[in-house]
Order: sequence, then C-alpha cells, then structure tokens
Amino acid sequence: MKNILRELKRTDHPRVMGAFDIFKYIGPGLLVTVGFIDPGNWASNFAAGSEFGYTLLWVVTLSTIMLIALQHNVAHLGIVTGLCLSEAAVKYAPRWFGKPVVVTAFLASISTSLAEILGGAIALQMLFGIPIPTGAVLTTAAVLIMLFTNSYQKMERAIIGFVSMIGLSFIYELFLVDIDWPVALQSAFVPSVPEGALLVIMSVLGAVVMPHNLFLHSEIVQSREIHLKGDERIRHMLKYEFIDTLFSMLVGWAINSAMILLSASAFFSHGQHVEELAQAQSMLQPLLGNNAANIFAIALLLAGISSTITSGMAAGSIFSGLFGESYNVKDTHSIVGIVLSLGIALLLIFFIGDPFKGLLISQMVLSVQLPFTVFLQVSLTSSKRVMGKYANRPLNSAFLYSLAAIVTALNVWLLVESLM
Repeated sequence: MKNILRELKRTDHPRVMGAFDIFKYIGPGLLVTVGFIDPGNWASNFAAGSEFGYTLLWVVTLSTIMLIALQHNVAHLGIVTGLCLSEAAVKYAPRWFGKPVVVTAFLASISTSLAEILGGAIALQMLFGIPIPTGAVLTTAAVLIMLFTNSYQKMERAIIGFVSMIGLSFIYELFLVDIDWPVALQSAFVPSVPEGALLVIMSVLGAVVMPHNLFLHSEIVQSREIHLKGDERIRHMLKYEFIDTLFSMLVGWAINSAMILLSASAFFSHGQHVEELAQAQSMLQPLLGNNAANIFAIALLLAGISSTITSGMAAGSIFSGLFGESYNVKDTHSIVGIVLSLGIALLLIFFIGDPFKGLLISQMVLSVQLPFTVFLQVSLTSSKRVMGKYANRPLNSAFLYSLAAIVTALNVWLLVESLM
C-alpha cells in the first residue's frame, strides 16, 4: 500500500502513448480518403452496381488493399525526408524520369478536378435545377474561396465532417434497400470479370487508387512536422501513421462498397442501368422516397466540394514541388498550381456533352497514369540515398512494384480489348 501511495505522489512518470492520443494522428488519412469517395467514384460505382450487380465488389476490395500499401509507403517518404513526392522526384530521381512523371501527375490532377467539379455541378442541378455549366462555376468559386481563406487545420476539420456526413448518408440509404448479404460478401472477395466489364473495372480502380492522392498524402502528413523531432519521433510517427491510413482507407472502402450495394439492390435487381447520376437520383425517388433522393444529392454535393478542395491542394503540391518548394496556399507556385488545375478542368466541362461518360473516362485516365507514379514512388522509397535506414526492404519493394505491374497489365488488357 505504501508503494502505491508513493507512486501516486510521483509526477515524473514517463510519457506513454495513451488510448486517445491516436486522435492526434487521425487527419491526413481522412483528408486523402475524400479523394476516393469523390463524384468519379460515384459514377464508377453506380455504373458497376447497376450493370453487374454485386459482381464487381471485389474490385473495391483489391483497390483498397493496394491503396493502403501505397498510401502508407508514400507517407513514409514525407515523414522521413520532409519532402512531398513531387519535391523528392525533382531532387532525387533522374531528370529524364522524375520531372516527366510529375508533369503527367499534374495533368492527371486536372482530370481529377474535372470529375470533382462536375460532380458538384450535377448535385446542384439535382437540388436546384441549376444548369451544369453554371453549377460548375459556382462549385469552383466556392472551392477557391475555401482554399484561399481557410487555414489547413480548419480545412482538415471541415473535410472530416464532410466524410462523416457522406458515410451517414449511405448508412441511411442502405437501410432502405434489401441486400443479399451472403452474395455481397462473396463478391467482395472472389474476383469475377463479366463480359464488357473491363472499362468499368478500370474506372473503379482509377477512382480508388488515384495518383494525386499519393502526392497529397506525402505532403499533408508533414503538417505534424515529425521529421523535425528526431529519430525516435520518426519511428513513433511511422507506427501511428499506419493506423491513421488503415482506418481512413477502411472508411473509404465501406463507403465505396455501400455505393455498389445500393446501386445493385435498387437498380440492377429492377433491370435498370444507371447512365447518369441525375438518373440515379430520379430512379431512387419512386423506389425509396423523396428523402433518399434528396440525401443522395446532398451527399454528392458534399463529395464534390470536399474532393475538389483536396484535388486543388494536390495540384498545388505537385506544381510547387516542380520548383523544389512545399505546398503553401500563400505561395505563388502553389496558387498557380491550384488555379491552373481547377481553371482548366472548369473550361473542359463546357465542352463535355455527356457528363456521366466524362466522369468515367476521367477515372480511366487516372488509372493509365497511376503505374508511372507508383514506379516513381517505390524507386524513391527503396533508395537508401533518399530514405537512409528507413528504405523499403527488398520484399516490400517487390510487393509494391507488383502492384504497379498489376495496374499496367490491366491498362494493356484494356488497350487490347479496345482495339479488337
């Protein structure tokens, strides 16, 4: 008893990671998560569910496993080096390889921004009848105001709130439909490729594993400035970053899977194919009621705005990294990157005849660029010159390179299929 009382009087106990301290590390992962529950994902997932039922749920599972590995790996780069992927590529990669990949990643960010802005515009059309071009301008203007007037911490909290609201919206929607859970669970883990499904598979893959998110994660994980606090702190952060990434990516997996489940149960089972997101909302109304249709549109608007914010941040990070600078919304290079990406995307929307097809193609573009970014990333994180003792082990490098090879093989398959 005396020993216990003596211990209670002590005030010099060593600091140990508490159960609630993990919440200090939750943030960067969820900020990245919004990128793969964006309107492009909505288009891909609703197309997958309405055309093929539960069959393509496995693509979301496979994509999420790939995403966890890749996002965790690129976060290591940011934590250890204090550089984002774009900066590290310019500094360490051969000039013939590093800069061209970064430039193509910036072009991919434009494709991403196009999908995000378009999704927000489609949601405004659903809710208020605003024409797509006008809605696109309003969405872009709102995002630019938020990007240039809010601090990073406020932005992080706002987007985490958006993700939570989107997730709750789909939980509500799932309670309104009948789901064949045994078939759904089997489809989530057993691969199957129905005839004519390859384009949709590539769209789902490109919508989940997105190049700009790899660049963004390596940047925003540095908001904790762990690389400035010593070797022990780096090891500590590497451990808890994985928990952040795993939790956040599983949230994204659940929301993406919910989209396919909803689409399969509400549309595929009734023989209806979704060719537009507005069509999906109008078909939900007689099936599930006005509340479900309105919640669908509101969630899409939240997804469009929040994902446009993160795609703008990614574009700013990629562009400023080309000049050896980190992302700073008050710096000229970051500002130019944001404005170029969102501005060009907005301009392209005025020339798109079929918004839904535009969403699908934009996601396929991301899938085509993805292997280049992954090969660049893994070459950097496997280099002792870049990462020192934190470089990937040979087995880990082989696994990560195999992920890039899988995406490359799917791209080649799609090209062959389109030429036949």
